[in-house]
Amino acid sequence: MSRTYSRLKAKGYALSVRPYIGLKGSPSNCLALSLSIEGGEIIHKMGCPKFMDGAKVWLDKTVDLEDALVVCCFPSVGMVSSVVAHFLIDHLELEYVGGVAHPKLPAICLVQDGVPLPPIRAYSGQPICKIEGCDKVLLLMSELIVPDPLVHDIVSSLFVWSKEQKAAMGVLIDAFARKGMKGGLNGQEPVVEYEDTEEVDVLGVAATPKMTELLKDMEIPLLEQGVIKGMTGAMLSEGASRGRNIMSIMVEADPRFPDARAAAVIIEHLNKMLPVVDLDHEPLIEEARQLEEQIRSMMEGAESEPTPSSASMLYG
Repeated sequence: MSRTYSRLKAKGYALSVRPYIGLKGSPSNCLALSLSIEGGEIIHKMGCPKFMDGAKVWLDKTVDLEDALVVCCFPSVGMVSSVVAHFLIDHLELEYVGGVAHPKLPAICLVQDGVPLPPIRAYSGQPICKIEGCDKVLLLMSELIVPDPLVHDIVSSLFVWSKEQKAAMGVLIDAFARKGMKGGLNGQEPVVEYEDTEEVDVLGVAATPKMTELLKDMEIPLLEQGVIKGMTGAMLSEGASRGRNIMSIMVEADPRFPDARAAAVIIEHLNKMLPVVDLDHEPLIEEARQLEEQIRSMMEGAESEPTPSSASMLYG
């Protein structure tokens, strides 16, 4: 390209690159490569760079992710991942540092304390991990279910980005519905086979042997058989094919309401790999008790209300 440009320049041509203007003067995401001589212009080539119409991860330039543990919290049964994400932000004092953009994501934003935030957000901090080779944390979270047609594009961008940033490993937080209950995520929830116990059950999936050993050290049984969909499923599959250290921790949850008790179980396990200072998950347990009591009272109140008679319905 440089030799060609030199020859053209020697002959009096000028080369320029500018945004391509489409029909009726409408701008586009494409670029026009132009040659001009003596005031006349000939459009030589028009192209649309891939980075302009795909997923893009953007972070504050001051954030260093080398050897970071990346925790991913995308929508899950019982809003477990969302509860876990907000708990980590508060207790690890993580700060908002960026997000993931895609032109085909729904045009929405989350507003917190008057500040607009993108649907897929990144938070970072400096808590010391308990795992060798990890010294910081990055949290990726979203309340938005990523549409299926965008999942692979976003996942691929995340893996390219995390490799460039030299992140150490990834943990995906997810949940599955209690036996006999529907997940409530329009078919996006995991379908797993597991031995149901009286406790809140936890399962793990590992993309590499190293992560399998880590799950064993954390005393998390491996999922023997199941189907995992959406972002978690795609990231696990991509991690296995690329040989990247990534795993998922999934917890049994009640899909009818935000399951703080299930989130507390996740926090209890994460406590084995995150900060030196123990994460106190008791507040989540207390929150779960209060929520369960409120729901119980509401249900009892609804059952105790008398059924309106036909007369009362007619005459108010």
